[in-house]
Amino acid sequence: MTGRETSAGTTRPGGQADAPPPVRADLIAGGGALALVALAAVVGAASYLAGRPVHASAAPFTAIWLPHAGPGTPLALAVAVLAGWHGFRLAETLSWRPLMLTGYGTALAWILSLALVDGWQRGFAGRLTTGHEYLSEVGGVTDIPAMLDGFTGRILDFQPDSWTTHVAGHPPGALLLFVGLDRIGLGGGAWAALACAAVGALLAVAVPVTIRALGGEDAARAAVPFLVLFPGAVWIGASADGLFAGVTASGLALLAVALTRRRILVGAAAGALLVASLYLSYGLVLIIVPALAILVLARRGGGLPWSTISAALAAGGVVVAAFTLAGFCWLDGYHLVVDRYYQGIASDRPYAYWMWANLALVVACAGPVAATILRRVVLRAAPAVRLRGPSSLTAPAPVVLLPLAGLVAILAADLSGLSKAEVERIWLPFAVWLMAGAALLPPATRRGWLAVQAATALLINHLLLTTW
Repeated sequence: MTGRETSAGTTRPGGQADAPPPVRADLIAGGGALALVALAAVVGAASYLAGRPVHASAAPFTAIWLPHAGPGTPLALAVAVLAGWHGFRLAETLSWRPLMLTGYGTALAWILSLALVDGWQRGFAGRLTTGHEYLSEVGGVTDIPAMLDGFTGRILDFQPDSWTTHVAGHPPGALLLFVGLDRIGLGGGAWAALACAAVGALLAVAVPVTIRALGGEDAARAAVPFLVLFPGAVWIGASADGLFAGVTASGLALLAVALTRRRILVGAAAGALLVASLYLSYGLVLIIVPALAILVLARRGGGLPWSTISAALAAGGVVVAAFTLAGFCWLDGYHLVVDRYYQGIASDRPYAYWMWANLALVVACAGPVAATILRRVVLRAAPAVRLRGPSSLTAPAPVVLLPLAGLVAILAADLSGLSKAEVERIWLPFAVWLMAGAALLPPATRRGWLAVQAATALLINHLLLTTW
């Protein structure tokens, strides 16, 4: 033995057992992550009592403490039990396409059932119709070219025609999507919410497809149950950020397929979709981090297909040109949004609290297993820390680099100070990539961790009345 980590424990070069065993260390990591959530709640409550509120209604969550159940409760419990009991067996035995279809359908059922815990109107159909949401502006868009041309002029607050909070805080692509639904006869909150859930459920397909394309089918299969019962589903249902996560993950999956199979048209589709995502949310510029990780992983196969990369860049350039010629300049919009950000409650939210409390929200979104996965990722990404050589990097590279890319994007967003609170939904596009390392978990512990993940989502959704 050379000291490699196994599900039973670690050994020293002489064969002596090392302590604590890795499984115990996993439990410590997961427990520490949950402790971070508890600490953020305690400090948030104490700050409020001390007259220094952190400006989140159930800090660190943007929600109201309200234990409740609803029509989605039995459905969510049924999905959790069935997926937890049969998920790993199906992930191992189903052929690839049926697995992807099953994963997508189950993920969608999980998202919808969690949303319906709060009832049809409060939890689903009415979420996107409130005064600060996108649908409140859809009826006023009667001329799309004029809307795009004058979009930046309405970003700043305290003027008669200012956009509502969410429209002002994003590029016009998000509003365009909902206007488009309305134009084809799918207007209203229910259709908009269903679109968000349906696109958000693509996470359960896009992430495994990415891992598999980069050379890790077994790792892709291991990740499927964790993506199906992803705790962030609480905020995917009836949240535009869930839609954003589905779009970006799909773009990254197309990029991985295009690079590894040298498909020029697929590369063009990937470039168009990823650049289009920048017009859904300014923060999605950080999707470049997992995109670069995919480039690094694809290069291992014998060099990058530059014709495919050129097609992706050209297609992305067409998207930029289209919006720019229509009158919307992304950089102008970004600078104005920063000003608008500090016109609102963000200027009162203390950075010293949210810099670490944001990470507690990542635990809620990605689940405590994310801490365990990252512990194992770091041990493999930095073998020198364990006094071992680079030859010990035995885990499939995608399960190491993709979670690291998600973590780097999260930390960059956190340090920017432009995401204080509400990141349980805003960082969905990055947090989901932490699940790409699920294959690093010892097989004997995976079912238990999946149960913890499902319980996390169920507890949050039944103890809190979430805003988003």
